[in-house]
Amino acid sequence: MESFLLYSYVAVLLLLSIFGFHRYYTIYIYRKCKSNVPKPLKTFEKLPKVCVQLPVYNEQYVVERLINTVAKIRYPRELFEIQVLDDSNDETVEIAMLACERLKACGINISHIRRPNRIGFKAGALEYGQNLTDAEFIAVFDADFLPPEDFIERTIDFFTDPGIGMVQARWDHLNRDFSILTEVQSILLDGHFMIEHTYRNRSGRFFNFNGTAGIWRKSTIVDAGGWQHDTLTEDLDLSYRAQIKGWKFVYLPELTVPAELPVEISSFKSQQFRWAKGSIQVFKKLFPSIIRSKELSSKVKMEAFFHLAANFAYVMMVFLCLLMPLNIVIRIGHGIYEVMIFDLPVFVFATFSVMFFYLYSEITVINETLTMKNRSKLSPLLFLPFAISVGIGLAVNNCKAVIEALAGRKTDFIRTPKYDVSGKISCRKETYKKVSLNNKYRFTSVSIVSIVELLFAIYFSWAVYFAFEKGFYFSMPFLILFQFGFLYTAFLSLFYTPVMRFIHREQHRPVH
Repeated sequence: MESFLLYSYVAVLLLLSIFGFHRYYTIYIYRKCKSNVPKPLKTFEKLPKVCVQLPVYNEQYVVERLINTVAKIRYPRELFEIQVLDDSNDETVEIAMLACERLKACGINISHIRRPNRIGFKAGALEYGQNLTDAEFIAVFDADFLPPEDFIERTIDFFTDPGIGMVQARWDHLNRDFSILTEVQSILLDGHFMIEHTYRNRSGRFFNFNGTAGIWRKSTIVDAGGWQHDTLTEDLDLSYRAQIKGWKFVYLPELTVPAELPVEISSFKSQQFRWAKGSIQVFKKLFPSIIRSKELSSKVKMEAFFHLAANFAYVMMVFLCLLMPLNIVIRIGHGIYEVMIFDLPVFVFATFSVMFFYLYSEITVINETLTMKNRSKLSPLLFLPFAISVGIGLAVNNCKAVIEALAGRKTDFIRTPKYDVSGKISCRKETYKKVSLNNKYRFTSVSIVSIVELLFAIYFSWAVYFAFEKGFYFSMPFLILFQFGFLYTAFLSLFYTPVMRFIHREQHRPVH
């Protein structure tokens, strides 16, 4: 039994090392190709018509802000159309309708579109609106995004190349410094948008439209088979189908579109669950045809695997969490030198790559963009251990997503609630009322995932104590990362909101 546990532990570490090596490789290629900055082939002699689609579902706190912001985009009014694709069933409908009527009276070509049903969720709404416009190009923005006024001006000329099918901008963060959770999300997203997207696009590999902050050639969508509803990540699915068909994409990291990050753990976990499950669904759907393709290069196929299959690492991470404390108990009798020579190097190679990747991405964001100009350069780096730890804490949540995708279990598209949040401390009280007290959009059910996270937190708390008692001090920093990650996600999921509601109720209890 002891040998089985040891071999299993090493096997898991070696598998994780493969993904770890790919992160090092990503940085290496990024450094080689980051100077390959895309440029438009030429400028349009006659500007084409552009439709901006705004898919909305129960977004009463942010929908008016979105509509007003998009209406300010600079583009000839006669060539500019806005579609508010409103599937809402709450106060959002009236807010959006009144905003559209006010802008229409000012000469803006804007439509408030209601479908008879929500078939296909967001993908269905985009498809429905697409059939109602004659625009040659379609931009998409989610409810929490605030596109700059020059968004179309900076993207449209790339389509003078008839082979370009989509242009994607980089996500920025409205409320990065709102809390530890939003700081963590910013770091995780920066790695994706600053390094991974740039590396993939500028090295000739596939990358994906992110569901928002991008503009499509309408004929590309049609040629690729249109918006399909059989995965939770319709954007990833369409992106790969389009690139398999030969369409080229452009990524512009210098063009940023700020957006609101989830401020509550339940929303964040739900978002991560949807992305993880959706990516595996796309992997099942498209990777067999990718690997069989004679037109695609080996580098494209390899990156497609690591991109679409990345969330399999969370399954291995759960096994690692189960085995790591047991391995320490077993290794006590083997001596510290054996551990230092074999276990530690493999473990560090499998896990340190994550730390190094996000460290490099944050340094890149600080040095090569202007979005951090009003912040201390050390600020995001101080939160890096939290980001790694919370990433570990997501292992159970995302592992469940992977298993459901492999099993073919269908689930509804769950949108991420937005609350009109900035990073200002002054808005936190009002945001708390929206999120925790009013409880309009908040997920309230206790998930089995959160209970398992709590059990893992207890498990690793014991492991930290055991390692300290036995003098295995070198293992404690790694164990504490796992301990904190599960403690953080479990506590916020199970206890934080009920506790805060109780405190609020007691503070406002009438005095007799």
